[in-house]
Amino acid sequence: MAVSTRSLEQVVDVETPEQVVLTFTIAGIGSRAAAALIDTLALGLLFIGLAVFFGGFISRLIHHVSAGWADSFVVAIYLLLSFVLIWGYYVLFEALWDGQAPGKRAIGLRVVRDGGFSITFAASAIRNVTRAIDAQPGGVYAIGVLSAIISPTGKRLGDYAAGTIVVRERAVTERGGTPPVTPAGAAAITTTTYLTDDEFALLDRFMQRRASLEPERAQQFAKQLADQFRPRVPSTVATDRVFLSELYSAERTARARGAAARSDTGAAREQYALVAQGSERWREFAARLAVLRRTGLAKLPEDDISEFVGRYRELTTDLARLTTASRGRDTQSLWYLNRLVASGHALLYRDRPIAPRSIWRFISRSVPREIRRSWRPILLATLLFYGPASIAWVSVVRDPTVAATFIPASMLDRAEEGIRRAREGTGYIEDDPLMRPVMSSAIIRNNIGVTFAAFAGGLLAGLGTTASLIYNGIEIGGVFGLYQSKGILPLIVKFVAPHSVFELTAICIAGGAGFLLAAAILLPGSLTRREALITNGERAIRLIAGSTLLLLCAGTLEGLISPIPWWTLAQKLTVSALTLVILVLYICLGSDDDTISGTAGGATSHGRSPS
Repeated sequence: MAVSTRSLEQVVDVETPEQVVLTFTIAGIGSRAAAALIDTLALGLLFIGLAVFFGGFISRLIHHVSAGWADSFVVAIYLLLSFVLIWGYYVLFEALWDGQAPGKRAIGLRVVRDGGFSITFAASAIRNVTRAIDAQPGGVYAIGVLSAIISPTGKRLGDYAAGTIVVRERAVTERGGTPPVTPAGAAAITTTTYLTDDEFALLDRFMQRRASLEPERAQQFAKQLADQFRPRVPSTVATDRVFLSELYSAERTARARGAAARSDTGAAREQYALVAQGSERWREFAARLAVLRRTGLAKLPEDDISEFVGRYRELTTDLARLTTASRGRDTQSLWYLNRLVASGHALLYRDRPIAPRSIWRFISRSVPREIRRSWRPILLATLLFYGPASIAWVSVVRDPTVAATFIPASMLDRAEEGIRRAREGTGYIEDDPLMRPVMSSAIIRNNIGVTFAAFAGGLLAGLGTTASLIYNGIEIGGVFGLYQSKGILPLIVKFVAPHSVFELTAICIAGGAGFLLAAAILLPGSLTRREALITNGERAIRLIAGSTLLLLCAGTLEGLISPIPWWTLAQKLTVSALTLVILVLYICLGSDDDTISGTAGGATSHGRSPS
């Protein structure tokens, strides 16, 4: 993948499997910011819509006015939907709209994978979950903007991990209407041109801008051009402006019919003939492509697919010949054909739609296999979590006064209140059965957000992941030590036992995902860092899927079962043991002999051959 700058635009060249070079224009910071603003407004409207729709249920539940279990579950659904909206808006739109969220579609931008392939669900998930780092500090995207400015391909950190770029797609227009087309197989081209390509480009710019020039300035330019061209152009027209208008029309017509420029030699003489003979075929392909981008190829009969592939191959041949004939010039026809081939390439190499069977296979096989495969980074995360937790626990037990230096005041107050609760047998926290579903949803939102941050922290060479694990380990260990120092450890153990196996394991798995990203940066091995990030990013997103699944289960248990005060410690520990058995059985699912798939729907595949 080569990067260059042409006409003050940042572009990237990629070579397709058909050995044709496609040129993509990198989206600038300004256009991406405009798209982000539109998406922010769209998100705001969606949140307002959710608040209006669920507002009555929320109000009844808060004020306990005729509130029932139905209200509690509806509010829980609202909390989960708002969380999905925050993290899933970009992922779902980019995956379903072929790399375009509404803002990007409005501005004319698209996310594609390196190599020009359509974005997959996995790649979209990676680049958007890592917004937890790109959006810093404080959600202003300073890190992401700085990364995009420094990167030669405009990549923010999430794009590096996902192996994606954001490109600009302009609408194709042909100035002056559609030029006449020479029928295929015409015997010869007799139209003559008098200007070189550079001279015609100069005349073209003048004709496009003359109306905006001051009359005296326009007349001066017209005289200079007329004096330059008259010696070689047979014409009896005396007026400079009329002479230039007739010359411009004749030159455009000649080139549209396939005549070579006056200075062209060798292969360069072929470029206008290629345009004349292929323009009608290109327009037909563009019309067909516009329909297939909406419907896809999956539902087409095999004969229609073969016909489309044949047309695509014809265009790749035209592009290769036109690129050679244009001698490096970025002509409108070359750009137009390049975009057609690029769009056809993205369609042909688009991954198959995600099917329910693929989702189940991903959850039941790919995720547990990846957990086993990634045992080393997960073990490192486990040590960085439980090591500081153990140290904090022992330190607080030995000297309870140190707890105030690193444990939040709210937790200190809860521990003091815990002495009374342990004596009265009212449980670790106040248990309002009506609020359990809401509490469960709130816990799921918070915990998944924490693991996403731990994962994204891997892009900071693992420092963010390490800090997150150590901080959470110290806080949890300190709280347990505080309860032990007050002689009420069973109170908190009774509360956390049902959900702790799933929750704490999920934290360690997410930390392992972050360390996979860090390993790609620090220890890429025989791969380049870019290649290692893409490979490890695909592995890491499977781990994040696994940790999210565990946290959904943990949050459900923590909201619905953990607060029940009348269950005994033995009953809660029984639930904990059962979750441990389920976890072990889940991790053992899937055979290590099977090929590890990228995601549901084949995320690691780089497309299928258009044969």
